[in-house]
Amino acid sequence: MASSRLPAFAMFPLEEWRTGLGPQEWSGCLDAWVALIASHLSLSDSDFLSISAKDESLTTFLTSFIKQTALEGTRILGPSQSAKRLVKDSFLLITRLLQSSSPPLELTEWEFLGDLSRVYGRKKTAELLSTLSEPSRAWRDASLAGLKKFLIKNMDAGLQGGDLKAVESRLDGLNGLIDASPDVAFFFLMGSDFLDALIKCYKIMNPPLRKVIIATTYLCFIGMAEGQKISSLTDQLYSLKAAADAHKVGPLNVNDSLVAELVTSTPFIQQLERRIALSDYTTSRTTSALKDLAAFKKAGGGITRPKRLAKRKVDKGKALEEFDDTHLQQEMHIHRMSQISQIQDLFPDIGSGFASKLLDEYNDNNEQVIAHLLEDSLPPHLRDADRSEELAPQAVSRPHHELAPRSTPPPQSDLPARRNVFDDDDFDRLVVNTSNLQLGKRTDIDADTILADRSKAPNKAAILSALAAFDSDDDERDDTYDADDVGGTVDVMNPEADTVIAEGTEAKLYEAYSATPKLFDRDNAVRRGIERVRLRHETGMTDEAIEGWALMLERNPGQKKRLQARYGDWTGRQTEIASTAWRAGIDDGDDDEEEGRGSSRGGRGGGRGRGRGRGGGSGGPPGSELEKRRKEANKASRANHNRREGHAKKMARGGAFPG
Repeated sequence: MASSRLPAFAMFPLEEWRTGLGPQEWSGCLDAWVALIASHLSLSDSDFLSISAKDESLTTFLTSFIKQTALEGTRILGPSQSAKRLVKDSFLLITRLLQSSSPPLELTEWEFLGDLSRVYGRKKTAELLSTLSEPSRAWRDASLAGLKKFLIKNMDAGLQGGDLKAVESRLDGLNGLIDASPDVAFFFLMGSDFLDALIKCYKIMNPPLRKVIIATTYLCFIGMAEGQKISSLTDQLYSLKAAADAHKVGPLNVNDSLVAELVTSTPFIQQLERRIALSDYTTSRTTSALKDLAAFKKAGGGITRPKRLAKRKVDKGKALEEFDDTHLQQEMHIHRMSQISQIQDLFPDIGSGFASKLLDEYNDNNEQVIAHLLEDSLPPHLRDADRSEELAPQAVSRPHHELAPRSTPPPQSDLPARRNVFDDDDFDRLVVNTSNLQLGKRTDIDADTILADRSKAPNKAAILSALAAFDSDDDERDDTYDADDVGGTVDVMNPEADTVIAEGTEAKLYEAYSATPKLFDRDNAVRRGIERVRLRHETGMTDEAIEGWALMLERNPGQKKRLQARYGDWTGRQTEIASTAWRAGIDDGDDDEEEGRGSSRGGRGGGRGRGRGRGGGSGGPPGSELEKRRKEANKASRANHNRREGHAKKMARGGAFPG
């Protein structure tokens, strides 16, 4: 038959693949998928079972398509008619496959059904799940049984080896399926092991995980109430009360329990009371359990926002020009985003844009919005709207008046614009060849290859020439107090400024000064002499500097002694001993007394002198240089030497030996 030759489906591309497709290519893909789906839907029941139900490419396309649209929304398909037709026909094809006697196993997995509820919403998914064929229902329950076992095991383990990340992701994907099917909600709350695991896992301080656990618990109880499982619901309510009482007497905070958060942050009590009142089977036991649970509500808690008083502002006439109310309506308050997130926690398939429309319809009342969504009693204009619509961010443009104050523009500078070597190159003019660009990290080359490539290495001769031209002393000179830098405040012609003379130059100056002091005289004849010319050549100093150095040396005896100690020719031999004895007349300067005392000592009988000399006064005054020299010259003949010789002669005559 002709239908057996239907082409295979191409898998729905991932995000990385979609970005590489052009608009025309993407439109061609959409048209091809729509045409193939229409061909499968047009088959008869027998041909559909033999061809479509056994086509693996069809199953792969549907699972990838539902998964990608559940993650990113139907907006990834675009606004074309082919995209809308693809969404609609895909649901019809999935419905026909799940209602057949031999459905594909991949379409009955809980992951696929959870993603399906996110894409098509609660109403359509609930209708589909209620009409599943017996094979589809059996395979779905088998998939849910494995999931339930996995969740109970890991939630009971908790931090002692439990995979909490996997628990969070699986509960989040399961919430849409629980919301759409009361049978799934009853399946998970059947027995107490799953609810006990939720209560135990909630004690772990993990805010994202706690948020998902609250949503799962709420949806399971609401699903049981919708499925009219009142008896089982009552038992689970008492299980919640027992867990809350046990937590209350424990060491933890009373308000930090699953029950307290459940009855405070969600319309749990109100929704259950409403659904139980509509059922045919109502007991006082159920009502009493709800009243007991309502007592655990936190003080001041709830999802309703208290009315806030607007602060009156004093009009000072300094505000900008007021703009239209349409701009004010575009601003989104942070509380509105909080309300939208609460709705999306319970209904993950609803987009932020559709949730904002619901809040506008019911005057920002979250309880009414959730109630109408659960009862599927929305107005016609909201019932037919796109539930996956996202809230597009809109920038608020404030009109500015012509006379509004503006910042002062920067002053115009006369300096040239800064430029670099890359100005006006291929990149600057946007004419670079794209084949030469490398996006991301290069994998075809490593560091060893780059270092081994010497094609772009600098020439060795250029490096040596640059080093030869480099002067390491360029920056050594301190120009802090240059006359040009400090505005001429430094007197560079100050003759009293200290002048530093090199040690070798100073040695030559002192050697010449010691040998010939007249060489430093201020005389033209001396300046023209050979010795002065040689000294200027050796020291590099001018005549004025040489003569000034000698003048300052004569004025500074301390400097003269230091130079003598450093550059003198003293060899350690002392040729003269200066007298340190006190002599009268030297200190007081009495010349008459000095002369009288000298004449009486050297005269022949004058005064008190006992001198043996024949001429008085010819020896000079005592303490003079002449007397000092005579004393030293005659000391050996008149002093101790003669006394020792006489003493020796006397002892020899007596026959005694000196000891």
